[in-house]
Amino acid sequence: MTAQLADKLRPFGIDYVDAMDRFGDNAELYERLALKYLDDGHLVALQAAMEAKDYSEGYSQAHALAGNLSFKDLYECAALVSDALYAGEYEAAAKHLPEVERAHALVVEGLEDWRDGTL
Repeated sequence: MTAQLADKLRPFGIDYVDAMDRFGDNAELYERLALKYLDDGHLVALQAAMEAKDYSEGYSQAHALAGNLSFKDLYECAALVSDALYAGEYEAAAKHLPEVERAHALVVEGLEDWRDGTL
């Protein structure tokens, strides 16, 4: 079951094997927490902060985005934004924001399919 689900979630940037390591093989807990991400507001808050040029808030939001849920691609893209903001490289951070948005959309698609049983 784990290998099958891992294979189905991988194209969405979700590393289920890593998640099981992080969550001590507690699949129910991981599923519950991962699906809560569908209601997560960090991306919207990051977008608003970037638009308002509130780079401190943008850093906080990018830094908090999906790190502990094994959404690997999203985490890597968000890290590019948070690292750039931390370094004061605001144009570089803005340049990477579309990557974060694409990775987020892919994760959401995968989570919705998982939730709806269509994986």
